[in-house]
Amino acid sequence: MNKFILAAAVAAVSITSSAVFAGGKSIGVSWASFQEERWKIDEAAMVAAIEAAGNTYVSADAESSSAKQLTDIEALITQGVDALVINAWDKDAIAPAIEAAANEGIPVVGYDRLIEDARTFYLTFDNVGVGRIIAKSVQAVQPSGNYAIIKGDPGDPNAMFLLQGMMEVIGDDVASGKIKIVGESFSDGWKPENAQKNMEQILTANDNNVDAVLSENDGMAGGVVAALSAQGLVIPVGGQDGDLAAINRVARGSQTVSVWKDARDLGKAAGEIASALADGVAMSDIKGASIFDGGEKGIAINAILMDPTPLTRSNLSVAIDGGHISKAQACEGAIANVDGC
Repeated sequence: MNKFILAAAVAAVSITSSAVFAGGKSIGVSWASFQEERWKIDEAAMVAAIEAAGNTYVSADAESSSAKQLTDIEALITQGVDALVINAWDKDAIAPAIEAAANEGIPVVGYDRLIEDARTFYLTFDNVGVGRIIAKSVQAVQPSGNYAIIKGDPGDPNAMFLLQGMMEVIGDDVASGKIKIVGESFSDGWKPENAQKNMEQILTANDNNVDAVLSENDGMAGGVVAALSAQGLVIPVGGQDGDLAAINRVARGSQTVSVWKDARDLGKAAGEIASALADGVAMSDIKGASIFDGGEKGIAINAILMDPTPLTRSNLSVAIDGGHISKAQACEGAIANVDGC
Protein backbone atom coordinates (compact mmCIF):
# COMPACT_ATOMS: atom_id res chain seq x y z
CA MET A 1 0.00 0.00 0.00
CA ASN A 2 2.70 2.44 -1.17
CA LYS A 3 3.73 5.51 0.82
CA PHE A 4 0.95 5.14 3.40
CA ILE A 5 2.12 1.70 4.48
CA LEU A 6 5.77 2.77 4.40
CA ALA A 7 4.96 5.65 6.74
CA ALA A 8 3.01 3.28 8.93
CA ALA A 9 5.92 0.92 9.23
CA VAL A 10 8.20 3.77 10.25
CA ALA A 11 5.63 4.97 12.80
CA ALA A 12 5.41 1.54 14.40
CA VAL A 13 8.35 2.38 16.64
CA SER A 14 6.07 4.77 18.59
CA ILE A 15 3.44 2.12 19.26
CA THR A 16 3.41 0.62 22.74
CA SER A 17 2.23 -2.83 23.78
CA SER A 18 1.37 -4.42 27.10
CA ALA A 19 2.97 -7.67 25.99
CA VAL A 20 4.63 -9.39 23.07
CA PHE A 21 2.02 -10.91 20.76
CA ALA A 22 1.73 -14.43 22.12
CA GLY A 23 -1.55 -16.31 22.27
CA GLY A 24 -4.92 -14.64 22.42
CA LYS A 25 -5.79 -11.71 20.20
CA SER A 26 -4.22 -8.28 19.85
CA ILE A 27 -6.38 -5.18 20.39
CA GLY A 28 -5.04 -1.99 18.85
CA VAL A 29 -6.04 1.32 20.45
CA SER A 30 -5.54 4.67 18.75
CA TRP A 31 -5.81 7.66 21.10
CA ALA A 32 -6.58 11.07 19.62
CA SER A 33 -4.54 12.92 22.23
CA PHE A 34 -3.35 11.20 25.36
CA GLN A 35 -2.58 14.43 27.22
CA GLU A 36 -5.94 14.87 28.94
CA GLU A 37 -6.13 13.56 32.50
CA ARG A 38 -9.09 11.26 31.93
CA TRP A 39 -7.61 9.10 29.14
CA LYS A 40 -5.09 7.53 31.52
CA ILE A 41 -8.01 6.34 33.64
CA ASP A 42 -9.77 4.95 30.57
CA GLU A 43 -6.61 3.19 29.48
CA ALA A 44 -5.96 1.40 32.77
CA ALA A 45 -9.47 -0.08 32.78
CA MET A 46 -9.24 -0.96 29.09
CA VAL A 47 -5.91 -2.74 29.50
CA ALA A 48 -7.22 -4.71 32.49
CA ALA A 49 -10.29 -5.90 30.53
CA ILE A 50 -8.28 -6.81 27.44
CA GLU A 51 -5.72 -8.78 29.43
CA ALA A 52 -8.46 -10.47 31.49
CA ALA A 53 -9.77 -11.83 28.19
CA GLY A 54 -6.31 -13.26 27.45
CA ASN A 55 -5.57 -10.63 24.83
CA THR A 56 -2.85 -8.05 24.24
CA TYR A 57 -3.21 -4.26 24.34
CA VAL A 58 -1.30 -2.24 21.73
CA SER A 59 -1.63 1.54 21.55
CA ALA A 60 -0.55 4.71 19.81
CA ASP A 61 -1.04 8.42 20.60
CA ALA A 62 -1.97 10.61 17.63
CA GLU A 63 -0.89 13.70 19.57
CA SER A 64 -3.78 15.82 18.24
CA SER A 65 -2.88 15.10 14.62
CA SER A 66 -5.29 13.59 12.09
CA ALA A 67 -2.40 12.67 9.80
CA LYS A 68 -0.52 10.89 12.58
CA GLN A 69 -3.65 9.04 13.63
CA LEU A 70 -4.09 7.64 10.13
CA THR A 71 -0.46 6.57 10.10
CA ASP A 72 -0.74 5.06 13.59
CA ILE A 73 -3.76 3.00 12.60
CA GLU A 74 -2.10 1.71 9.44
CA ALA A 75 0.85 0.67 11.61
CA LEU A 76 -1.47 -1.18 13.98
CA ILE A 77 -3.12 -2.93 11.03
CA THR A 78 0.28 -3.86 9.62
CA GLN A 79 1.24 -5.37 12.99
CA GLY A 80 -1.77 -7.66 12.72
CA VAL A 81 -4.23 -6.45 15.34
CA ASP A 82 -7.52 -8.35 15.53
CA ALA A 83 -9.70 -5.39 16.55
CA LEU A 84 -9.30 -1.63 16.80
CA VAL A 85 -10.52 0.89 19.35
CA ILE A 86 -10.34 4.38 17.87
CA ASN A 87 -10.70 7.59 19.85
CA ALA A 88 -10.92 9.78 16.75
CA TRP A 89 -9.28 13.18 16.58
CA ASP A 90 -11.37 14.22 13.56
CA LYS A 91 -14.64 12.53 12.61
CA ASP A 92 -14.17 13.08 8.86
CA ALA A 93 -10.41 12.64 8.51
CA ILE A 94 -10.60 9.19 10.10
CA ALA A 95 -12.53 7.71 7.13
CA PRO A 96 -9.49 6.22 5.28
CA ALA A 97 -8.51 4.33 8.43
CA ILE A 98 -11.98 2.80 8.74
CA GLU A 99 -11.81 1.76 5.08
CA ALA A 100 -8.38 0.19 5.60
CA ALA A 101 -9.62 -1.74 8.65
CA ALA A 102 -12.72 -2.93 6.79
CA ASN A 103 -10.57 -4.14 3.89
CA GLU A 104 -8.63 -6.30 6.34
CA GLY A 105 -11.77 -7.54 8.12
CA ILE A 106 -10.81 -5.81 11.37
CA PRO A 107 -13.75 -4.69 13.56
CA VAL A 108 -13.64 -1.14 14.93
CA VAL A 109 -14.99 0.39 18.12
CA GLY A 110 -15.48 4.17 17.92
CA TYR A 111 -14.51 5.15 21.44
CA ASP A 112 -16.19 8.11 23.15
CA ARG A 113 -16.31 10.05 19.87
CA LEU A 114 -18.65 9.19 17.04
CA ILE A 115 -17.29 7.72 13.83
CA GLU A 116 -20.35 7.81 11.62
CA ASP A 117 -19.80 4.58 9.72
CA ALA A 118 -22.03 1.51 10.01
CA ARG A 119 -18.91 -0.68 10.11
CA THR A 120 -18.00 0.68 13.55
CA PHE A 121 -19.43 0.04 17.01
CA TYR A 122 -20.08 3.29 18.92
CA LEU A 123 -19.30 3.29 22.65
CA THR A 124 -19.73 6.45 24.67
CA PHE A 125 -21.67 8.10 27.43
CA ASP A 126 -24.93 9.79 26.47
CA ASN A 127 -23.42 13.12 25.48
CA VAL A 128 -26.74 14.76 24.66
CA GLY A 129 -27.77 13.73 28.15
CA VAL A 130 -24.56 15.20 29.55
CA GLY A 131 -25.40 18.51 27.91
CA ARG A 132 -28.84 18.41 29.49
CA ILE A 133 -27.37 17.78 32.93
CA ILE A 134 -24.88 20.64 32.63
CA ALA A 135 -27.62 23.06 31.61
CA LYS A 136 -30.14 21.85 34.20
CA SER A 137 -27.59 22.10 37.01
CA VAL A 138 -26.55 25.64 36.08
CA GLN A 139 -30.11 26.77 35.36
CA ALA A 140 -31.21 25.55 38.79
CA VAL A 141 -28.78 28.04 40.34
CA GLN A 142 -29.12 30.81 37.73
CA PRO A 143 -32.51 30.52 35.99
CA SER A 144 -32.20 33.74 33.97
CA GLY A 145 -29.71 36.30 32.71
CA ASN A 146 -26.70 36.38 30.41
CA TYR A 147 -25.24 32.98 29.54
CA ALA A 148 -22.00 32.11 27.76
CA ILE A 149 -21.42 28.75 26.09
CA ILE A 150 -17.88 27.45 25.73
CA LYS A 151 -17.90 24.64 23.18
CA GLY A 152 -15.28 21.99 22.44
CA ASP A 153 -13.40 21.33 19.23
CA PRO A 154 -15.45 21.94 16.06
CA GLY A 155 -14.18 18.67 14.54
CA ASP A 156 -15.57 16.55 17.38
CA PRO A 157 -19.24 15.50 17.09
CA ASN A 158 -19.48 15.51 20.88
CA ALA A 159 -19.33 19.30 20.86
CA MET A 160 -22.61 19.45 18.96
CA PHE A 161 -24.22 16.61 20.94
CA LEU A 162 -23.49 18.50 24.16
CA LEU A 163 -24.83 21.74 22.70
CA GLN A 164 -27.97 19.91 21.55
CA GLY A 165 -28.61 18.71 25.09
CA MET A 166 -28.00 22.15 26.55
CA MET A 167 -30.39 23.81 24.16
CA GLU A 168 -33.09 21.20 24.84
CA VAL A 169 -33.04 22.54 28.41
CA ILE A 170 -32.63 26.29 27.93
CA GLY A 171 -33.95 26.74 24.38
CA ASP A 172 -37.43 27.91 25.36
CA ASP A 173 -36.02 30.42 27.85
CA VAL A 174 -33.63 31.70 25.21
CA ALA A 175 -36.54 32.13 22.79
CA SER A 176 -38.56 34.01 25.41
CA GLY A 177 -35.64 36.25 26.36
CA LYS A 178 -35.43 34.96 29.91
CA ILE A 179 -31.92 33.74 29.07
CA LYS A 180 -29.70 35.62 26.64
CA ILE A 181 -26.71 33.93 25.00
CA VAL A 182 -24.10 36.70 25.06
CA GLY A 183 -21.22 34.58 23.78
CA GLU A 184 -20.72 31.17 22.18
CA SER A 185 -17.33 29.93 21.00
CA PHE A 186 -15.64 26.72 19.88
CA SER A 187 -12.33 25.95 21.60
CA ASP A 188 -9.83 24.20 19.34
CA GLY A 189 -8.59 20.92 20.76
CA TRP A 190 -10.77 21.30 23.86
CA LYS A 191 -7.77 23.11 25.31
CA PRO A 192 -8.19 25.07 28.57
CA GLU A 193 -6.04 27.92 27.30
CA ASN A 194 -8.27 28.34 24.24
CA ALA A 195 -11.37 28.27 26.43
CA GLN A 196 -9.81 30.88 28.71
CA LYS A 197 -9.12 33.18 25.75
CA ASN A 198 -12.68 32.70 24.51
CA MET A 199 -14.07 33.52 27.95
CA GLU A 200 -11.85 36.59 28.26
CA GLN A 201 -13.15 37.86 24.92
CA ILE A 202 -16.77 37.25 25.95
CA LEU A 203 -16.24 39.10 29.23
CA THR A 204 -14.62 42.02 27.44
CA ALA A 205 -17.40 42.20 24.85
CA ASN A 206 -20.03 42.28 27.60
CA ASP A 207 -18.29 44.49 30.17
CA ASN A 208 -18.15 41.43 32.48
CA ASN A 209 -21.95 41.22 32.47
CA VAL A 210 -22.14 37.42 32.31
CA ASP A 211 -24.28 35.49 34.81
CA ALA A 212 -23.52 31.85 33.99
CA VAL A 213 -21.31 29.68 31.77
CA LEU A 214 -22.02 26.32 30.17
CA SER A 215 -18.63 24.75 29.46
CA GLU A 216 -18.55 21.50 27.53
CA ASN A 217 -15.82 19.88 29.62
CA ASP A 218 -13.91 20.30 32.86
CA GLY A 219 -10.57 21.22 31.35
CA MET A 220 -12.20 24.15 29.58
CA ALA A 221 -14.18 24.98 32.72
CA GLY A 222 -10.82 25.44 34.42
CA GLY A 223 -9.88 28.01 31.77
CA VAL A 224 -13.27 29.69 32.22
CA VAL A 225 -12.83 29.90 35.99
CA ALA A 226 -9.35 31.37 35.51
CA ALA A 227 -10.77 34.09 33.26
CA LEU A 228 -13.59 34.80 35.71
CA SER A 229 -11.26 34.87 38.72
CA ALA A 230 -9.02 37.40 37.00
CA GLN A 231 -12.03 39.72 36.96
CA GLY A 232 -13.08 38.91 40.52
CA LEU A 233 -16.17 37.02 39.33
CA VAL A 234 -17.73 33.90 40.85
CA ILE A 235 -20.73 32.71 38.81
CA PRO A 236 -22.28 29.31 38.03
CA VAL A 237 -20.09 27.23 35.70
CA GLY A 238 -20.91 23.77 34.38
CA GLY A 239 -18.53 21.14 33.02
CA GLN A 240 -18.09 17.41 32.57
CA ASP A 241 -15.56 14.57 32.89
CA GLY A 242 -15.14 14.35 36.65
CA ASP A 243 -11.60 15.76 36.48
CA LEU A 244 -10.05 15.84 39.94
CA ALA A 245 -9.39 19.59 39.76
CA ALA A 246 -12.98 20.18 38.70
CA ILE A 247 -14.36 18.17 41.61
CA ASN A 248 -12.28 20.32 43.95
CA ARG A 249 -13.62 23.45 42.21
CA VAL A 250 -17.14 22.17 42.92
CA ALA A 251 -16.19 21.81 46.59
CA ARG A 252 -14.65 25.29 46.60
CA GLY A 253 -17.73 26.81 44.95
CA SER A 254 -16.14 28.01 41.72
CA GLN A 255 -17.78 25.31 39.57
CA THR A 256 -21.42 24.27 39.90
CA VAL A 257 -21.35 20.77 38.42
CA SER A 258 -18.96 18.27 36.90
CA VAL A 259 -20.80 15.51 35.08
CA TRP A 260 -18.84 12.38 35.93
CA LYS A 261 -18.56 9.84 33.16
CA ASP A 262 -16.77 7.10 35.04
CA ALA A 263 -13.92 6.41 32.65
CA ARG A 264 -13.25 3.13 34.42
CA ASP A 265 -16.63 1.79 33.29
CA LEU A 266 -16.17 3.04 29.73
CA GLY A 267 -12.65 1.69 29.40
CA LYS A 268 -13.68 -1.70 30.79
CA ALA A 269 -16.60 -1.89 28.36
CA ALA A 270 -14.34 -1.03 25.43
CA GLY A 271 -11.86 -3.75 26.33
CA GLU A 272 -14.62 -6.31 26.65
CA ILE A 273 -16.41 -5.28 23.45
CA ALA A 274 -13.22 -5.16 21.37
CA SER A 275 -12.21 -8.59 22.67
CA ALA A 276 -15.62 -10.01 21.78
CA LEU A 277 -15.49 -8.51 18.29
CA ALA A 278 -11.98 -9.89 17.82
CA ASP A 279 -13.42 -13.34 18.64
CA GLY A 280 -15.99 -12.95 15.87
CA VAL A 281 -19.05 -11.80 17.81
CA ALA A 282 -21.31 -9.70 15.57
CA MET A 283 -21.74 -6.05 16.54
CA SER A 284 -25.49 -6.49 16.82
CA ASP A 285 -24.95 -9.38 19.26
CA ILE A 286 -22.92 -7.34 21.77
CA LYS A 287 -24.84 -7.38 25.06
CA GLY A 288 -26.67 -4.08 25.62
CA ALA A 289 -26.25 -2.87 22.04
CA SER A 290 -28.95 -0.77 20.42
CA ILE A 291 -29.15 1.33 17.27
CA PHE A 292 -27.89 4.93 17.33
CA ASP A 293 -28.72 7.16 14.37
CA GLY A 294 -28.35 10.64 15.86
CA GLY A 295 -25.28 11.72 13.90
CA GLU A 296 -25.16 14.33 11.14
CA LYS A 297 -25.76 11.72 8.42
CA GLY A 298 -28.35 9.70 10.33
CA ILE A 299 -26.43 6.46 9.72
CA ALA A 300 -27.65 3.57 11.88
CA ILE A 301 -24.82 2.26 14.07
CA ASN A 302 -24.69 -0.43 16.72
CA ALA A 303 -23.97 1.39 19.97
CA ILE A 304 -23.98 1.51 23.73
CA LEU A 305 -24.57 4.90 25.38
CA MET A 306 -23.82 4.79 29.10
CA ASP A 307 -25.43 6.95 31.79
CA PRO A 308 -23.36 9.71 33.46
CA THR A 309 -23.51 11.03 37.05
CA PRO A 310 -23.70 14.75 37.91
CA LEU A 311 -21.42 15.78 40.77
CA THR A 312 -22.46 18.85 42.75
CA ARG A 313 -21.67 20.00 46.26
CA SER A 314 -24.67 17.98 47.44
CA ASN A 315 -23.30 14.57 46.35
CA LEU A 316 -19.49 14.71 46.07
CA SER A 317 -19.33 11.71 48.37
CA VAL A 318 -20.37 9.59 45.37
CA ALA A 319 -17.00 10.18 43.70
CA ILE A 320 -15.10 9.90 46.99
CA ASP A 321 -16.79 6.67 48.07
CA GLY A 322 -16.39 5.30 44.55
CA GLY A 323 -12.62 5.66 44.81
CA HIS A 324 -12.40 8.16 41.96
CA ILE A 325 -10.90 10.86 44.18
CA SER A 326 -9.64 11.00 47.76
CA LYS A 327 -11.41 13.08 50.38
CA ALA A 328 -8.29 15.20 50.77
CA GLN A 329 -8.16 15.96 47.04
CA ALA A 330 -11.87 16.67 46.77
CA CYS A 331 -12.26 18.75 49.91
CA GLU A 332 -9.18 20.96 50.05
CA GLY A 333 -10.41 24.52 50.59
CA ALA A 334 -14.05 23.42 50.51
CA ILE A 335 -16.82 25.85 51.35
CA ALA A 336 -19.43 24.95 53.98
CA ASN A 337 -22.02 22.19 53.56
CA VAL A 338 -20.28 20.15 50.87
CA ASP A 339 -21.34 16.51 50.96
CA GLY A 340 -18.47 14.22 51.84
CA CYS A 341 -16.20 17.00 53.12
